[in-house]
Parts: sequence; C-alpha cells; structure tokens
Amino acid sequence: MSIARRHEGTPTIGGPIAVVAMGGHAFTQTGDRGTYEEHDRNARQICRELIVLVERGYRLVITHGNGPQVGELLLRQELTRDALPRWPLDVLVAETEGSLGYLLQRAMLNELNARGIHRWVVTMVTQVVVDRADPAFAAPSKPVGPFMTQEQAQAGELEYGWVVREEADRGWRRVVPSPVPKRIVQAEMVREVVKSGNIAVAGGGGGIPVTIDAGGHYDGVEAVIDKDLTSSVLATDIGAELLVILTPVDSVFHNWGQPGQSRIAAVTLAECERYVAEKVFASGSMGPKVEAMQSFLQRGGQRGLITSPSSLREALDGATGTHFIGRI
Repeated sequence: MSIARRHEGTPTIGGPIAVVAMGGHAFTQTGDRGTYEEHDRNARQICRELIVLVERGYRLVITHGNGPQVGELLLRQELTRDALPRWPLDVLVAETEGSLGYLLQRAMLNELNARGIHRWVVTMVTQVVVDRADPAFAAPSKPVGPFMTQEQAQAGELEYGWVVREEADRGWRRVVPSPVPKRIVQAEMVREVVKSGNIAVAGGGGGIPVTIDAGGHYDGVEAVIDKDLTSSVLATDIGAELLVILTPVDSVFHNWGQPGQSRIAAVTLAECERYVAEKVFASGSMGPKVEAMQSFLQRGGQRGLITSPSSLREALDGATGTHFIGRI
C-alpha cells in the first residue's frame, strides 16, 4: 500500500495540543559549517526526539528559529549586491520558513511512516502581526548570522551598514529589529491542521512580521521576531495545553556557568513573573524563553517545559527539565 493511500481519511484525533519551539541553531550543531547535509542530518535527529510527543498522544505543532539561516541569506545578498536585486528581510524570513520547514516536514513524515503512525505534516508560511510603532524598530537587538570577530563586525558596519553587538565571551553578531508579536494571522488554519490529527510546522523564524491597517491591508516589515514569543502567542491562539521550548541545556539554572549553579526543577506563575520583573536571566539567552513562558501562563496556558531535545523524554516523565505551572 502506498504512503498516499495509507494517509487517506486520517480521522480526527483528540488529545492535548503541544507547541514545541526550537532555535535556528538546532539545525547547525557546534562545529557545523551550515551545509545542506548538516541541516538535513540535524532535522532528522530532532524529529527522532520529537516523536515521543506523538507517541504519548499529543497533537503537535513545531516552531523553529532562523537566526543563522536568515543571517546567511542577508550576507549572500550583500556579497552579490552588484549583480542581483535585493529582497527585503520579511521575504528572507519567508524563505527560511519554507526551507527549514521542508526539512522538518520530510524528516517527521519519515519518522511517522517508520512507526506506522498515519499522519500528514504540513508546513505553513505564517504571518505575524506586529505594531509598526514598536520601539524595537529604532533599537535593533535580535542576533542573526554567525559569530564574528570584532574586526569582522566593524568591517560589516563600514561596508554594509550593519548594526552589530558583542555577546559576552562569544563574539560579535549582527542585530536586526525584533518587534513583539501580537497575533498569528494563520492561527485558525494551524488549529484545523492539528484538530484533524496532523502535524503543523508553523511560525518558522518567529513568523513573517506584518502590520495591518484599519482597512485590513497587510504590509511586510523588515524585522525578525523572537520565535519563543511567537510560539507563546501561537500556543494561546490555538488552545495548546503544553508549551515546550528546547535549548542546548536540559533545564533552566540559577547562576548558570558559575560556581554553585543549580537546576530549577519547577516554576510557578508567580515565580516566573518575579524572574521576568527582576531580569534574573540574560536577554540574549534564557530571558526571552522565561518571558515566553510567563506570557503563555498568564493567558491561561496550563503547563510549560524548558529542556534539551535529548532530554525531552526524561523531562516529560518529570526526571529533568524545568517545568512551568499555570494558575491552579
């Protein structure tokens, strides 16, 4: 029986909805050059970890970042600026939604088929409404592209007009505006996909930033939205019970990288609000993830989890990870 035939008539499937967010660096591991083969290998590995959620009865939505990939597209444009026309940043975000979504879609479909699980996987080019007056447009802060030396960063400033920023002990990166996501335009379509029992890849790269005027007209804007904040809004919009944010480490830690660092096993909404208010976690690493969890829980979300892909199964069992608990 062909794959197409096996998927015909997939029934509506119940069970809670889980939104799982991963960074663009999930596609490029330490030491990778960013080749297609590396992206493909890493997509297959991440899907081997994510399949546990399907096996445990969750209806799944996958979101992902695109910082390294959209930064590379920007650089390609700048290196060929005398030969080829420029495309705006929102279109480059759409390009990464399609390419990275395709890799995840194909890898997850193969994992499902290998286990005899009959689902489709759908990648959705997703628009996200932002406010044109958002102060982020005047203060670029979202890192894109690879790490650079100070000399490389300064050369980019001079030659291409980049805005650059140093990340402590890691090097320099280009930064672009990152407005706050307000609404997911395709949320209803994402909900319909998971309601039918299938899997959606949506909000890739934080989604394509667009504004909407009083007449309902959409315009793209040049920015990259934080994928964790978009995932939080999407999880609310589609009624997800669980928001999972995957990171390179298996938990959130107090005093990360310092003597006496300690894992945080569970966080209540009140504790989460305090962490955000006191800026306990760095804005360039764990801060936005904890902020995304706070927003999700404040809007009625039940559970959140921050862990690493390789620890996901153990974290779902409560053995590791940092678990966020909504209002009881």
